[in-house]
Amino acid sequence: MNARRKVAVYDTTLRDGSQGEGISFSGAAKIRAALRMDEFGVDYIEGGYAGSNPKDLEFFHEIRKHKLRNSKVAAFGSTCRAGIPVGEDDNVVRLIEAGTPVVTLFGKTWMLHVHDVLRTTAEENRRMIRETVRYLKQHGREVIFDAEHFFDGYKDSPGFALDMIKAAIEAGADAVVLCDTNGGTLPHEVFGITSEVVRSVPVTVGIHTHNDSGLAVATSLEAVRAGASHVQGTINGFGERTGNANLCAIIPNLELKMGLQALPDGSMKQLRALSLFMDDLVNMRHDGKAPYVGESAFSHKAGMHVNAVQKNPRTFEHIPPETVGNDRRILISEGSGQSSVLLKAIEMGVDLKKSSPEVKEILESLKALEREGYAYEAADASFRMLVQKVLKKQKSFFELEGFRVIVEKNGAHGRCVSEASVKVRVGDEAEHMVAEGDGPVNALDRALRKALMRFYPQIDKVQLEDFSVRILDPQEATAAKTRVIIESGDGEETWGTVGVSGNIIEASWEALVDSVEYKLFREEEKRRGEQPAKGGTKAGGK
Repeated sequence: MNARRKVAVYDTTLRDGSQGEGISFSGAAKIRAALRMDEFGVDYIEGGYAGSNPKDLEFFHEIRKHKLRNSKVAAFGSTCRAGIPVGEDDNVVRLIEAGTPVVTLFGKTWMLHVHDVLRTTAEENRRMIRETVRYLKQHGREVIFDAEHFFDGYKDSPGFALDMIKAAIEAGADAVVLCDTNGGTLPHEVFGITSEVVRSVPVTVGIHTHNDSGLAVATSLEAVRAGASHVQGTINGFGERTGNANLCAIIPNLELKMGLQALPDGSMKQLRALSLFMDDLVNMRHDGKAPYVGESAFSHKAGMHVNAVQKNPRTFEHIPPETVGNDRRILISEGSGQSSVLLKAIEMGVDLKKSSPEVKEILESLKALEREGYAYEAADASFRMLVQKVLKKQKSFFELEGFRVIVEKNGAHGRCVSEASVKVRVGDEAEHMVAEGDGPVNALDRALRKALMRFYPQIDKVQLEDFSVRILDPQEATAAKTRVIIESGDGEETWGTVGVSGNIIEASWEALVDSVEYKLFREEEKRRGEQPAKGGTKAGGK
């Protein structure tokens, strides 16, 4: 069997990715991310800009305390400045002080930047590249030269752009990376230009693209198709403006579609978990529509599609979802047929057959509820509770005796305070609790969990993670019916629940009760030794 062609994966999430709006890594988070990416198996981890801030230098110091199995750490920096000898440039000296085995150096390859940004000559720019690469090689570093704005520079002046990367190669650069820094180059242009460079130079050629035209993944793959054997990007496409090339799409395309090797064998199954982990680390909500790793990537709703997937998943899935650590999801709506209900029930661990009368009863209940405004696509846990009721297996963990919510604001500039009191009965015992919250729903959530804690201490782990409201009939104005979707989690899984009412507080209460009961139902399944229901999705990084 022939060995697959290897493409080196270079992750720049911790440097270029952190330039994205709303993205920031603490020092400890950078170490955690690097260790996770090493476990995943990327070839290079770009840790930061050695000359930009103390936090990045601290990262380079701390990461040396850890033995990495798969990855080399790279420090990032620029060539020496115009008119300054390389050994006297502080930024270059800090690249050596970083102590990394690899240094990634960027230099100008577009004459526009040499004239308008550096305000120097082509010959001086060549010197800056050549002498900086040589200096780093003399200090024993593997040097990767990032040819900044290469594609724009090549289209403007092919001779100049090629001359600059050849200066880096002549000085000892181990690889040259062609950068589409503005993200405006089309895939066919990247293929043609990369092909010319691969034919012209004797070292590894890489690709680094941005997503300003929505084409970063496509341009990266075209560069590899043209002969590049090193690809740079970020997890989840983090990066400045519209982001960098997304490694969560590039890597599976390289391996599963192009037959190349990008990761150690077996690592691909960690892809979704890594994507979720990185979002958690920077407190970003995960993109459910993301290819390969999104929650919706292998979701099926239309009845005919579900029926086909039941017979042969290849009919509507381009890869098996488990290949990248994802799961198939069946979405339930009023347009669902019996096949959808059956598969959803099986997915949740309910033993049903298509001929079972309960399947038809579940479907009829579903359609009746959706006519009232309920929606279960994002509320798997509420659907599970519905199935339990139809099967007459629903256990009542507690009974509501009443709740009250007070919202008080004293003065135009006073703080708005929400207070909720909840009275519940568990068996023969009643519990009455009061709690404050940031808003009425948060106060209700806290009061409910306080009231139940004595009976069910396991709900202490349940946290309300997201809350969304939709007005179903806006023409009714303030009398409109409201649908509330709540996402909850316990550190291991997340699950969604739904409530509908003309009163937003009552709708919220309904969704909150389903959320808590689902948690208790799951815990009871575990105690009985049954397979836990799949009403939720695994939380990232746990």
